[in-house]
Amino acid sequence: MAVLDVQNLTLSFGENTLFDGVSFDIKEKEKVGLIGVNGAGKTSLFKIIKGDYEPDSGACFISRNARLGYMEQHTCSENRTVWEELVSVFDELMTMESELAAVNYNLREGIGSQTENIERQDELTTRFQREGGLTYKSLTRSALIGLGFEEKDFDMPTAKLSGGQRSKLILAKLLLSKADFLLLDEPTNHLDIKAVEWLEGFLKDFSGAVLIISHDRYFLDKITTKTVEIENGKCRSYQGNYSAFLVKKAAEQKAIEEKYENDMKEIERLEGIIAQQRQWNREKNIKTAESKEKVIERIKAQLVVPDKMVERIRFDFTPKAVSGEDVLDVSELKKSFGDKDIFDNVGFHISRGEKVFLLGDNGCGKTTLLKILMKDYAADGGNFKFGTNVFCGYFDQVQAKLDLSKTVLEEVWSNFSYMTETSVRSALAAFLFKGEDVYKNLSECSGGERARVALLKLMLGRYNFLLLDEPTNHLDAFSREELENTLLDYSGTMLIVSHDRYFINKLASRILELTPHGVKEYLGDYDRYLESKNNALPAQTGTKTDKAPRQNDYKRKKERASQLRKARTRLKKCEEEIEQTENEVAEIEEKLTTSDYEELMKLTALLDETTQRRDVLYEEWEELSLMLNDE
Repeated sequence: MAVLDVQNLTLSFGENTLFDGVSFDIKEKEKVGLIGVNGAGKTSLFKIIKGDYEPDSGACFISRNARLGYMEQHTCSENRTVWEELVSVFDELMTMESELAAVNYNLREGIGSQTENIERQDELTTRFQREGGLTYKSLTRSALIGLGFEEKDFDMPTAKLSGGQRSKLILAKLLLSKADFLLLDEPTNHLDIKAVEWLEGFLKDFSGAVLIISHDRYFLDKITTKTVEIENGKCRSYQGNYSAFLVKKAAEQKAIEEKYENDMKEIERLEGIIAQQRQWNREKNIKTAESKEKVIERIKAQLVVPDKMVERIRFDFTPKAVSGEDVLDVSELKKSFGDKDIFDNVGFHISRGEKVFLLGDNGCGKTTLLKILMKDYAADGGNFKFGTNVFCGYFDQVQAKLDLSKTVLEEVWSNFSYMTETSVRSALAAFLFKGEDVYKNLSECSGGERARVALLKLMLGRYNFLLLDEPTNHLDAFSREELENTLLDYSGTMLIVSHDRYFINKLASRILELTPHGVKEYLGDYDRYLESKNNALPAQTGTKTDKAPRQNDYKRKKERASQLRKARTRLKKCEEEIEQTENEVAEIEEKLTTSDYEELMKLTALLDETTQRRDVLYEEWEELSLMLNDE
């Protein structure tokens, strides 16, 4: 039985048709992935299912027995703790529990009719157990721990949660609600790998149906049994997970293209015969020509034209020089912020051509380590050394080094002034910035657009050692595929921080797991790394036993003073930017109440981008404040 039946949906905004004739269904207990490039209409389709948008034509039917659940249904009260907020999902059970306690008290104290109390006790006990009363507290705790909260966070007021923590709590409320048909739009955002793995386990055991929008291809492979793709305004369904979809779609497209090519050749051949027959112009020849024209009409009537290829980013990271065999040597590296030790005794070696991934829990210092290597932060101990002829390029996941006052064209051109405007615009076109897009201010660009600008600058630098911090964030699945395929052929060396397990699996030759007291090394891809951890196989300890040369105390103090000056300056700038983004959020929220559908769509996307930018600023502010706290 179908919990969702989508029939011939069409949705337009003005003259722009987002999709046309979209049809698919979802059965009970089916886990379905909804994929497509950014802007294909996935979130708009969700809004139609929820009833927020009215389609231009077609219909969407949800089974009357299905209880629909989605993130926007759930909010966070400002007057509760984290625990109180999540356990409120079980209000009915807690009310029942309180009444049961009152009935038990009456029985002990002999209050009221004993017969009525016993009957009520039996009734409440049966319902309480049947509806999960014995497990709701353990489920609440499991969800909080699984999604990355610690025991000490349970009593934290929800008003103090960061944007990412609030999203996790709302996701937990949705998962523990009584909904049996879930709509999940990028549920792995804000989650580290451990939390994503917990979510995978929850959804595998979930007895209802799920429709998931996600760019996390490994997650889709683990959860989904069916894939629905929106491309070029059309919709196709494929049985199987994301990887199965890729294989089936490639085979389908190849068959369509081959048949189209053969049909066009046959039409061309028949047209030649017709021209020849008409040239002879006898009655028999005319009949032959007319017969062949009918054949052409039949071929054209069933002709399937292949979909135009979706425009994708064209990457090329060919380095300008070959580095030495030894690319990076790290020894006994240590970093703290105030009294908080981030990591120490970190040591590892990277050779030319290696594709090394740096993994670890959120907050373990992965980004901090990259910033130390780029000399944005000073280490508190240890040292590192780059090899001969090594040219480093760094991708920052928050694009902090982009000048938001510049246009897209100005930002790229100012960094590569030797290039002509034509060559810069050609490079931008390869990254999907065309026409007037190149004059768009970076401050008005989405996170995805800024990521593309940062990746283009990285590409034009032609570096032979790439330090990449979450490079697939903001990229849709198809752009991620293009980036992966390019980096697979990249002849240089890479050190990458990423939560994208599909990406790690495709590229990794070695994995470094960062811990508070060093790194553990694992050969191979993510699956091999996971197998080693699950089977408790010994990992190599990535620390150096050779003593690093002591730094000159004066030089160390000078570097520390310079670091603190930069931190104070950045802290002040952070506070200004936070105030500005708070004002922007308030203005956007005010406009939302008076906007039409088209404007609402743009404002909603802008609000998401602005709040994400604000959350990143708050996290940076907290980190800087911690650094300066004891000075």
